[in-house]
Amino acid sequence: EVQLMESGGGLVQPGGSLRLSCVTSGFSFSSVPMTWVRQPPGKGLEWVSIIYSGSGRTKYATSMEGRFTISRDDAKGTVYLQMNNLKLEDTAVYYCNVGDHWGQGTQVTVSS
Repeated sequence: EVQLMESGGGLVQPGGSLRLSCVTSGFSFSSVPMTWVRQPPGKGLEWVSIIYSGSGRTKYATSMEGRFTISRDDAKGTVYLQMNNLKLEDTAVYYCNVGDHWGQGTQVTVSS
């Protein structure tokens, strides 16, 4: 059974940082790309970032480029999202995703 469990969300002031984690099990983690997606309040899903297997190549949505860093630890089956210089508009539930599988999400709230 594929399982994804996000953690690390919370309340942070604008300009602050958070590091999200997604611990996985039930599939060959090192062989697949991993994605972060978010859902702002009252809005649809928004793609955030992807990290590929093997090369570790990364891509980011334009608004997150330079502020967010995705990484992975294949030995731990875990993907991370380091978020710096957070803005009010980063408030959302953040999900990790592989194929058709999703975690339960972790809430990030940016507020002064």
